[in-house]
Amino acid sequence: MTRALLFACLCGLATGPAQAQFNLDINRLIDTAKSISQASTEIDETGEIEIGRDVAARLLGAAPLHPNPSLQRYVNEVGRWLAAQTERADLPWRFAVLDAPQVNAFATPGGYIFVTGGLVARMTTEAELAGVLAHEIVHVLRKHHLKAIQKGALANVAGNVVALAVQDRNSALRNRLVSFGTELYVRGLDKADELEADRLGVVIAARGGYDPWGLPVVLQTLQSINPEDSAVALMFKTHPAPTERLDALEQRMLPTLEAYAAQPQLGDRFLARLGGERAARRR
Repeated sequence: MTRALLFACLCGLATGPAQAQFNLDINRLIDTAKSISQASTEIDETGEIEIGRDVAARLLGAAPLHPNPSLQRYVNEVGRWLAAQTERADLPWRFAVLDAPQVNAFATPGGYIFVTGGLVARMTTEAELAGVLAHEIVHVLRKHHLKAIQKGALANVAGNVVALAVQDRNSALRNRLVSFGTELYVRGLDKADELEADRLGVVIAARGGYDPWGLPVVLQTLQSINPEDSAVALMFKTHPAPTERLDALEQRMLPTLEAYAAQPQLGDRFLARLGGERAARRR
């Protein structure tokens, strides 16, 4: 019996209820295959945390933690309070201040968030700190860096290989993923990701009880800095211009900003908890 004849016989037998059952079984197989394919190409939360930890370790190799333990505790208190207001409150969130004069802040997958001493020194209120941390929290919530890392990896290898590489800390591909993730902090994310982090960041700050104008105030501070200043060179390279970010917030978030404008700035608490660090750095 030829293959064509065999296929015709099978089709002839698969009629009525049998045909319906046959189609149902095929659809189930297709759905199962799709599920397996999707699962094999996505990095799960455990893998996300591991990649973020490895990227964070490399970033710490470039700039040490600030030596002020009181400042580190304070930033963690504010950051974890904000993270608790989100849908991923159960991540192992870690916040830290880097002992670096540059003005910057960044996050790695899985909940590792850094702000530089140079940026903290230019703040005046806890609401400003909250606005910056909330912006970085959104990058983790939306998996902006993780998706960029995964997209870069999938351009070269199969998705299931990427998922397996995350589990093997000693694999060459795992190291490539981490290296690619580290390079993102020099190249920057897509503009859409940064603007989304601004919009949702002010919401998270307001949800945590802070004045949502904290982030716009920081952007105004950045706007006032000479673009040629080396302290902001990387920030301006990897983010949209402060003016563009402020305009985008005004267009999309003005009602939200105005509705929560009465919430506290907490300037006195911010200055007290910094223990004169801001004043010392600006002298």
